Amino acid sequence: MAALVIDHSADRKSSEHPHEHRPATPDTTPSRERVAMPPVTVNGVAISRKAIAAEVQNFPARNPGEGWRAATRALVIRELLLQEARRIGIVAEQRIDRDGRRETVEDALARGLIEREVRVPEADEEMLRRFYENNLRRFVTPSLYEADHILIVARRDDNEAFAAAREKALSLRSRLATAPGRFAALAQDCSDCPSGALGGSLGQIGPGDTTPEFEAALVDLAPGDISQPVETRYGVHLIRLTRRIDGRELPFEAVRERIASYLADHVNRQATAQYVALLVGRADIGGIAIDGASSPLVQ
Repeated sequence: MAALVIDHSADRKSSEHPHEHRPATPDTTPSRERVAMPPVTVNGVAISRKAIAAEVQNFPARNPGEGWRAATRALVIRELLLQEARRIGIVAEQRIDRDGRRETVEDALARGLIEREVRVPEADEEMLRRFYENNLRRFVTPSLYEADHILIVARRDDNEAFAAAREKALSLRSRLATAPGRFAALAQDCSDCPSGALGGSLGQIGPGDTTPEFEAALVDLAPGDISQPVETRYGVHLIRLTRRIDGRELPFEAVRERIASYLADHVNRQATAQYVALLVGRADIGGIAIDGASSPLVQ
């Protein structure tokens, strides 16, 4: 079961220190390379290559074949839903979203079918409390840290500069081992981060505010400790933890609605997947193999 995320990021403003930038999302733009696949049909209705090619853009993948199969599977399932909706006489009632966009007739038919045919029970109070008690670790506020740092900037791909940054950080840490009270002064004199003007102070830091290496180093420090040199893509850091604010457990009443929403969504997705599997199991599908079921999996 997926974790229920308690997100407190909106309560904190991210600073402009260079170590706090997150890595860019990798490019997963699907390839336009043509993929050789047999004709695809659903109960005798053909799914055109043109339609599949247009759908591929919605399924970024590691290779063309993987993207093509994902797009084909999505179109096959959509065709199954539309065929079933028309067979049992679902009336398309198009909705308009908050931006004024009208739902397509096909989307309305598929949604109407799921709403009519997929019934899921609501979680009662006992189930909600049981989920809460079995997952207490999920319902805590994140730990926060107040820390200072000294950054020696160096590019990861410049081995010589990075080695020099590492040596400088080691030298500074050696000086701080006998005079830890000089951290702020050394940050002002030596740090390449704008925080140096504040003695290296980064203020309050929470999960996701820093690079993974920086965050891992914070977790391992006790207040007053100065880290070993910490290497990130921005260079080499020395970190001093000044205060740790441990997360606190949230009461059931504070997360009850989130749990109810999560369980409702989870059960609905599961039930919808099972319903689709039944449609697949009864259908005559050619050109692609999709797992189906001959009877309900879960009541």
